[in-house]
Amino acid sequence: MFFLIRPSRGCHAALYILCCISIVAVTRSIHSTNITDIMTSKKAFERLPKTVIPSNYKLKLKPDLKSFTFSGDQEIQLEVKSAVKQIKMNSSEIKVQQASFKGTGGEKQAKVSFIEDEDIVCFDFDQDLEVGTGSLSMSFTGLLNDKMRGFYRSKYTVGEEERYAAVTQFEATDARRSFPCWDEPAIKATFDVTLVVPKDRVALSNMPVVSDKDVKGEDNLREVTFDRTPIMSTYLLAFVVGEYDYVEGADQDGVKIRVYTPLGKKEQGSFALDVAVKTLPFYKDYFGIAYPLPKMDLIAIADFSAGAMENWGLVTYRETALLVDPENSSGRIKQYVALVVGHELAHQWFGNLVTMEWWTHLWLNEGFASWIEYLCVDHCFPEYDVWTQFVNTDLGRALDMDALDNSHPIEVEVGHPSEVDEIFDAISYSKGCSVIRMLHKYIGDKDFRKGMHTYLTRHQYSNTFTEDLWAALEEASKKPVGEIMKTWTKQMGFPVLKVSQQQNGEERTITVNQSKFTANGSQPTKEFHWMVPISACTQNDPNKELDLGLLDKKEESFDLPQVSEGKWVKLNAGTGGMYRVMYPTEMLEMMIPAVRDLSMPPKDRLGLQSDLFALSRAGLTPAVDVLKVAHAFENEKNYTVWANLSANIASISLLLQYTDAHDDFKRFVCKMFGKVAEYVGWDAKPNEDPLIPLLREVVLGRLGKCSHPEVVAEANRRFEAHCDGTTKLAADLRSCVYSTVLSNGGVEVFEKMLKLYDQADMQEEKVRISRTLGCVGDEGLVSRVLDFAISDKVRSQDAVFVIAGTTVTAKGRELAWKFFKDNFDLLNNRYEGGFLLSRLVQSTSENFVTEEKANEVKEFFKAHPVAAAERTVQQSIENILLNHQWLAKETKAVTEFLRTFQ
Repeated sequence: MFFLIRPSRGCHAALYILCCISIVAVTRSIHSTNITDIMTSKKAFERLPKTVIPSNYKLKLKPDLKSFTFSGDQEIQLEVKSAVKQIKMNSSEIKVQQASFKGTGGEKQAKVSFIEDEDIVCFDFDQDLEVGTGSLSMSFTGLLNDKMRGFYRSKYTVGEEERYAAVTQFEATDARRSFPCWDEPAIKATFDVTLVVPKDRVALSNMPVVSDKDVKGEDNLREVTFDRTPIMSTYLLAFVVGEYDYVEGADQDGVKIRVYTPLGKKEQGSFALDVAVKTLPFYKDYFGIAYPLPKMDLIAIADFSAGAMENWGLVTYRETALLVDPENSSGRIKQYVALVVGHELAHQWFGNLVTMEWWTHLWLNEGFASWIEYLCVDHCFPEYDVWTQFVNTDLGRALDMDALDNSHPIEVEVGHPSEVDEIFDAISYSKGCSVIRMLHKYIGDKDFRKGMHTYLTRHQYSNTFTEDLWAALEEASKKPVGEIMKTWTKQMGFPVLKVSQQQNGEERTITVNQSKFTANGSQPTKEFHWMVPISACTQNDPNKELDLGLLDKKEESFDLPQVSEGKWVKLNAGTGGMYRVMYPTEMLEMMIPAVRDLSMPPKDRLGLQSDLFALSRAGLTPAVDVLKVAHAFENEKNYTVWANLSANIASISLLLQYTDAHDDFKRFVCKMFGKVAEYVGWDAKPNEDPLIPLLREVVLGRLGKCSHPEVVAEANRRFEAHCDGTTKLAADLRSCVYSTVLSNGGVEVFEKMLKLYDQADMQEEKVRISRTLGCVGDEGLVSRVLDFAISDKVRSQDAVFVIAGTTVTAKGRELAWKFFKDNFDLLNNRYEGGFLLSRLVQSTSENFVTEEKANEVKEFFKAHPVAAAERTVQQSIENILLNHQWLAKETKAVTEFLRTFQ
């Protein structure tokens, strides 16, 4: 599944800053005793007994798109492993009318009962079931809910008419909302699916259609039967009933690929089709295993909570994660779509063919797909320079979150299903893919590919533990993969490497000391230890990555021959390691000219400044010194480096909003961004690099938020021309123009934005507008945005991010937090049990700056516990306290620096 708020994926610049906001930190320990009392008690949980297990489900479902109900029948082929009188399965919001078991001893009627708070249905029999094979048959009914979970309804429009589709989202534990089943990833079976649907609707499932016939006595219905699936987990089953157009192609091996779009928009599926046609053969070659299904469907769903879901052979997406309009989609969206398609198709092997044994190992499933999506897109679109972007997005987000006291290990024990949704987070995804990237660099691509082939071949159609992958990679590389990786997956956090150097003629010796990096700069009370692959680049050949070996002690020294005195050395070449680096002053000063003249590679320039900002936030380096170093980037032209700089600058801006220095800071930023603004300009140039439009958006958007007079004036001019139809805004300029005119405008601009929203035909444009509305400064307008977020005009899946968009200002933050509290029951009911609620909790609570606010947040969630967001609440409280201490420590010095800076 594609985690929606992985940084910068399809988000406009303002929301990107909001969602990936760096943690401002200082020296202060956060006492867990003040936080953990908000936690609710975990339910006792036992997995389903293995006395009876399924081998095949023969499932027929008949959705009613008017009453929003469905009826179903199924016959499950079973293996009874021991004599029992009861069969337990998962079921939620399903009513079973009757059930019977047929075995060698004949047919037995079942007494049906439910344990509702455990999502269990029990089938009890008067006599023991015979050991051996048999079948359990039942009839049942359920609801096509509006929660974007299980078998649910999705609203769309045809002309002015509202219509509904019936669609599915089963990961992690919602197949049980569609039919009673063994809803655990390790209890695999095959599925024979039949859908009874209106004749004028498209019916899809994982496999191709084998039969499509009219229903006797029902003139408007037809019965569509699909081929038997491979053996697979319940969470990967899928069905869709609705109205769609499609574009079709085939990969080089003849696999039929279709991209399904809303009616009348099939041309918007062409880009994703092109990506899929290239991607399936790439993975076949990389894994050494052919795609095992005869077809691959990708479909855009109007109402969808995640970014996308890897159902085997029928991948479902948000419209904004799949559709690309040739004229109206931004370059950012094209990259986003390519990465999401790459992510989900990787799962067809890693996750579907070989599946985690339990949700404890979710990180491996998602972390791997989140890494290899970049490998795939880099192969298909090398011009995107996605590996540099990886440093800014996934690695950067992982380092920010994992520095918190309230982080968690990559591999976290999951018991009750209510705990699953909360680990669909930056640790499972972004840290997971970051440590896999580090491992890939350490053992090399050849051995990594060999190990992956061994792993997938050895365990195909079955389930694995994390250690199974390490064993295969260790076998291929002859390196201690298991020993290394347990230091990264079994404990939370990561190291900061403190470096010193000694010169002996033409040889440089680097001494590296490791300790746990913490957001507050404090030293942990217990000892942490990682096995760290160490690399370096030097002034001799900046693009050559030197493998120095493995740091497996507290401190070790490494020799660098032919590095003469005065030449710079940078550790973590290519910023490929999951760690921060802290240099002494003389080593840092040697690198500044290489940053200024761009001779240091972009990934290393990015990593250097990212580490400096993080060290400053942790109170280990003065903030003023880091702001001075930031000006060494005045000649920078790389999109990703500027995107990271902009995010770091924004994190400071959020806090300085609470001081008298904010206007001076905005003037500082305008000067800092001035040279690159002249470089990118407002208009695209012939044959310009495809990343320049993204850079233009970042730079002009940042200057607009800082009220740069010329940028604001030009944005207003272009906005007016766009609104009156004189000159249409280029798609890549819309986000920065919208945020600029809103943050510097009033009611008139706001009303025009709402009109543009109503007129927009593309979901991408509606999302772009709705997520910028919160940039308004007027409190009354912010309140209107919040009310708009939960109105019928905004899809439930998008409301979370519309609300989040209002928190970019101090006033908006207060109003959004009050709005969340006032509407808690409505919002909790709407998103209960899903990760969207965690995102909403995070965005509305984490960026305050006072101890009083931290206590207010703690007390509110103590009285209103949210099981799926317990850790998120703790992280928000920690962030508030860290923000408070940063302001107390740094405000005076930063204010003085900004007032004297010219």
